Amino acid sequence: MTEHKLLVVGGRIQTLRKAAALGIRFVLIQHKDQFVPEAAELAEAVLIADYTDWDVTRPLVEAAHRAYGFTRVVSITEPGLVPAGRISDHLGLGNTTEEVAELLRDKHAMRRHLNASDSAEVRALSVACAEVGDAEALLAFGAEHGYPFVLKPVDATASLGVVRIDGPEQAAAAWEGVEALRSRTDLQWGSFFTIGRYLAEQYIEGPEYSVESFSFAGRHIVLSITEKLTGDGFVELGHALPARLDPADERRVEQAVSLFLDAMGLADGAAHTELRLSPAGPQIIESHNRMGGDRIFDLLDAAYGIDLEEWIVAWQFRLIPALTERPAARCAAATRFLSAAAGEVVEIAGADEARALDGVIDVETTVKPGDTVGELRGNWDRVGQVLATGPDTEAAVATAERLTEKVAVVTRTPAQTPKDRS
Repeated sequence: MTEHKLLVVGGRIQTLRKAAALGIRFVLIQHKDQFVPEAAELAEAVLIADYTDWDVTRPLVEAAHRAYGFTRVVSITEPGLVPAGRISDHLGLGNTTEEVAELLRDKHAMRRHLNASDSAEVRALSVACAEVGDAEALLAFGAEHGYPFVLKPVDATASLGVVRIDGPEQAAAAWEGVEALRSRTDLQWGSFFTIGRYLAEQYIEGPEYSVESFSFAGRHIVLSITEKLTGDGFVELGHALPARLDPADERRVEQAVSLFLDAMGLADGAAHTELRLSPAGPQIIESHNRMGGDRIFDLLDAAYGIDLEEWIVAWQFRLIPALTERPAARCAAATRFLSAAAGEVVEIAGADEARALDGVIDVETTVKPGDTVGELRGNWDRVGQVLATGPDTEAAVATAERLTEKVAVVTRTPAQTPKDRS
């Protein structure tokens, strides 16, 4: 029997468990801040290093390749995607290239690539953009392309630092926000992401969706289209799938994502693509060659029976068959996120009772008593989420929203008593 040998770059312990269960032997390269001791029991070897530093990573993976003979490399975590592409290129492993991974990571590079296409259909997926370095550049972009427009970090994730600018009077304050974010030292994943370059791009009108897809040797299959709830800003407050879309709009989204992935050069594996259904048609916000965050993969598993994380490692060795058409949903699933007023967490109420209700996938809280909750400025500032199923999307959403009413993260400021609720 041929041995399947894999290099895994970063990621979750769950990925490693699934690889081991498939009979895949693997080497893990992991950042010291993300290492879990169980990984050493599952892996052939574990390399502890900053895998985003090529000078450190290159000699380590070269030595591991000689010693363990892995033939494929994979990452499901945002900071590991470009390093995995570079490793594949360097060792000739045939995975997604560094160029493709970088195009999907760098939002400005993605826009430039689309806007320079010879295909009018591809160019129509994008909008005008420019890298900006000060408030004056924001004013210049607004004067040329109009308002509103969006200001976002080129390299960040989780809706961090994304703002909408509706007029020239907001430019100065928006750039002050950029400088404040750059100076923060408490950002989650701060070891991997530097808030540096900023991009201005035309605002896309219309409802927002994300698309989970999987590419099988160049054939792109949309697995599900997900509704996104963002409220008045860009922080994601919930997701639901399958999206409640007119069949004609659903086909337009599916065709747009396939066209986009072809244009970006992605041939294999998962992709998570965010777009808006604008009056001009589907237009891309951003995309990643990984599964979506916010536990969308758990919603996908509940509704479609697809373990996308398992698929990502299994497809490396063709341990799953290639799909030829979209799968059918067996039910619907939704998630809503928990929030709390800024302050010290003193109690989490109702979580155990909520978990026991019918249709509940999970109730997750990411804070505990004694933690401090700040203002909701990005996806990482949320304090938990609830996940639920239903016979259709409307029912799943309704269940998830009822769960948010049953679970309370209770906080207090120094002037309040412990019984004051958020």
